[in-house]
Amino acid sequence: MAGRVEGKVAFITGVARGQGRAHAVRLAQEGADIIGVDLCADVDTVDYPMATAADLAETVALVEKLGRRIVTAVADVRDEDALRTAVDAGVAEFGRLDVVVANAGISGGGAATETLDAHAWRTLLDIDLTGCFLTAKVAIPHLVAGGRGGSIILTSSMLGLKGQGWMAAYVSAKHGLVGLMRSLANELAGQLIRVNSVHPGNVRTPMVDNESLRRMLRPDLANPTIDDAAAVLGGLHLMPVPLIEAVDVANAVLFLASDEARYITGVALPVDAGATAKG
Repeated sequence: MAGRVEGKVAFITGVARGQGRAHAVRLAQEGADIIGVDLCADVDTVDYPMATAADLAETVALVEKLGRRIVTAVADVRDEDALRTAVDAGVAEFGRLDVVVANAGISGGGAATETLDAHAWRTLLDIDLTGCFLTAKVAIPHLVAGGRGGSIILTSSMLGLKGQGWMAAYVSAKHGLVGLMRSLANELAGQLIRVNSVHPGNVRTPMVDNESLRRMLRPDLANPTIDDAAAVLGGLHLMPVPLIEAVDVANAVLFLASDEARYITGVALPVDAGATAKG
């Protein structure tokens, strides 16, 4: 039986680990080949370790183990030329592009707005918002040239649909992605290119499960674990689930990438255990 995205090619940013890796593996399981990029370096405003070249190599191995092809590059989503070079090389290798998952992003929070460093603000918006814009920008010509339509999926957050104090940059960037998604959906619908966003809740990835965030959530403990932080995280969800898994988001991405969603565009899809429905 053919996979749900059999023969399609997907371009994924932030592919080295976490949600990006889960998207690559899940799409590959259903028949897609992958073009992937990741920064593979730390960011000076981020207080948790970023993905590495070894992480990227592991993603490659996982996709190839499934019998699918993958080409990757180390690239910064803030660098338009690097993104264009990467997607152009991937399309040259595979001959087409069908799906774009603008997933790369960083987290930031814990500071009141009046104390928020302007460099940290700009860095987060440059990666989380402008990076998705640039990802779409360099990929759209390939989707149009293919003449088959396509799917663009932007990774926002539950905080792209609701407010949260002490996270002004992150909330602003993730809300901005909804505007970008809706604008692109209107712009590209005539060419059967669909544009949607996914809005994860707290996902068990290094962006959530890291020492800095655990300490912020549980300052009463000397060395809090993710299980210690789970009680606080679970309070953000409506369902009694402290953390969702990356594959839960990947399943939503797979649906939006597939022909099952062929007439779905302009939709902000929460995958958040009910967080955005919580009163």
